[in-house]
Amino acid sequence: MQYFTADTHFFHDRLLGMSDFAPRPFLSVEEMNETIINNWNKRVSPNDVVYHLGDIAILHTRPEKIALEKIFEVLDQLNGRLVLIKGNHDSRALFKYLQQHNHPVGDHQKFEFHDVGVLIKMNHRQYYMTHYPMMMGIVKQIINLHGHIHHYAVPVKENINVGVDTPETDYLAEKPPFGTPFSQAEIEQMVTQKAIDFAKRK
Repeated sequence: MQYFTADTHFFHDRLLGMSDFAPRPFLSVEEMNETIINNWNKRVSPNDVVYHLGDIAILHTRPEKIALEKIFEVLDQLNGRLVLIKGNHDSRALFKYLQQHNHPVGDHQKFEFHDVGVLIKMNHRQYYMTHYPMMMGIVKQIINLHGHIHHYAVPVKENINVGVDTPETDYLAEKPPFGTPFSQAEIEQMVTQKAIDFAKRK
C-alpha cells in the first residue's frame, strides 16, 4: 500500500498549541512525536510505502550530530519505507545522515530521497508530489499533492494538501487521527469531493 503525508515537524516546539496556522494541541514535543508515531504505525505496515512531502523535523540541538541522531531514531520507529521529498526545513545534512544510516526493509532501503518531487500514477490519474504547492495550469488528470501551508488549502481543485495539519480532511467522511498518513482511498475522496465543492461554487 501507498500512503501520503507532510509537515510532521517532529521536535518543533514552536508549533505546540492551538493556532490558525498549525493547530497542535500538545503540551510537549514528546507527546506530539509519540502521537504521530503511534497513529502512523496503527495504519502503516512495515512493507508499505509512505511518501513524506517535506518538513520532517526541526531540532536545533547542538552539536548538530545529536539532533540528527534524535531525528533518525524517530523516523526509524515509523513503519514502512519512507520516500522523502525535501522541504524548506529539511537540511542537506539530515538527508546525508539518513543516507549514511539507511538500512534494508525487505527488498528496498528504508529511505529514498528526492530534492524536488515525485510523479506517480494512481487511480487513472497522475500525482505530482512536491513540498510546495505547484500551479500546474490546465492539465487533465494531474493532481498536485503537497504540504508546506499547514492549516490552509490552495483554492484550486487540483491541489491537495496532505500535511498533518491540513484542513482538507473536511472532504473526508471520517478524519483519521492526527499524524496518520493518508491512504490512497482518502486521497481519492479528497480529490473527488474538492472537485464537487468547486463545481458548486461556479
